[in-house]
Amino acid sequence: MYIIAILVLGGIAMECSLRAQLKIIKLMDLKPNFSDLARQYGFDRRTVKKYYEGYEGKPKTRNKTSKLDKYKDEIIEKLQIKGIKVKAIYEYFLDKGYDVGGYSNFNKYIKNNDLKPAAKSKGHPRFETPPGKQAQVDWKEDLKLISKYNEEFIINVFSYKLGNSRYCHFEYKKHRTQQDVFDSLIKAFKETGGVPKEILFDNMRTVVDIIDNRRRINTKMQAFADDFGFKISLCKPRRSYTKGKVEVANKFVEWLLAYNHDFEDEDDLISIIKNINNKVNQYVCQATGVPPILLFQKEKEYLQPLPKNLIIESYMDHELRTSVHKDSLVNYKGRKYSVPPKYIGKDVLLKQIDNQLYIYCNIELIRIHQLSNKNFNYEPEDYRALMAQSIKDDNDLDNIVLENLNALDNFLK
Repeated sequence: MYIIAILVLGGIAMECSLRAQLKIIKLMDLKPNFSDLARQYGFDRRTVKKYYEGYEGKPKTRNKTSKLDKYKDEIIEKLQIKGIKVKAIYEYFLDKGYDVGGYSNFNKYIKNNDLKPAAKSKGHPRFETPPGKQAQVDWKEDLKLISKYNEEFIINVFSYKLGNSRYCHFEYKKHRTQQDVFDSLIKAFKETGGVPKEILFDNMRTVVDIIDNRRRINTKMQAFADDFGFKISLCKPRRSYTKGKVEVANKFVEWLLAYNHDFEDEDDLISIIKNINNKVNQYVCQATGVPPILLFQKEKEYLQPLPKNLIIESYMDHELRTSVHKDSLVNYKGRKYSVPPKYIGKDVLLKQIDNQLYIYCNIELIRIHQLSNKNFNYEPEDYRALMAQSIKDDNDLDNIVLENLNALDNFLK
């Protein structure tokens, strides 16, 4: 760096000397020998001639416009989101159809305009695992997102990442119970077509019990691991880099933050997570130089087979926990079913028995629905109670309820 600095300063000095001599030649009304001057000062003959003819050198500042200027205010707005990454904003703009060019230029624009503070990173050792040996899992916890309609969602995303190929599976969850871990792992195993020999966990409470200040793997979690044929490994406390691969996956989950105030509902949110998941597996990985989806084609050959369906079914939760939305509906298998409006915002339990959906709040059975192919399934009394909050005239209310329910029955039929 010292030598480079000397050379740069030397070049500037030679340029100044050349320009001074050319000025003297002009004042004396002499004809310059451009070739001799070029050899003397180490410049191209044409460059010397340009200086003689009045060239002042490259401007120190350039007011070059960028096609990203029209998005500058929105970029600044998105950068105010706590925990947001530049890549998340870039992917969001691509999804919106904005003409933002390549990511490197997008990132350069943000740095050149001082829109992003410099990031500091700590060094840590790198390690690799052979195909099929290890997966890493972690939670992206308590992400708070607001829909277009100002409805608040506090969600969790379960990240599962194969160590060799970096192939990821993200799972949307409202809670982080042990059953949620089982469900997410089973879905990840099914998605990838097998089970790795080892899974590296953070010290999550659903996996680890603390007894006499010592870590012990939870008995039920160990039974799950034994039945599915993998070994449980735990991260060392305060050494997050040991699960660095899944930590990188969690950065992609942060792309969700760019969709704040810009998604419809829970189904839309789940769809966005799936879209991000697909992108992550198709983008070139910096560590391997190829997309995870390509390396996964080889790694899946090394995964262990899933156990028998009887074992899998014994760990699956056939009950679903969810929240009641502002329209007094809950989602179940892509359809919406109503409960009385007084339960809006509360957590409920959904349980299917034969062809009926039972909905509980705590231990109270609050509604039974016949499963149907209709998109919206309102009990008339639930819808009437909901509409009564804004319409006081009973005659108008009954007519509106009947008309609206008929319209909903035929919506997207």
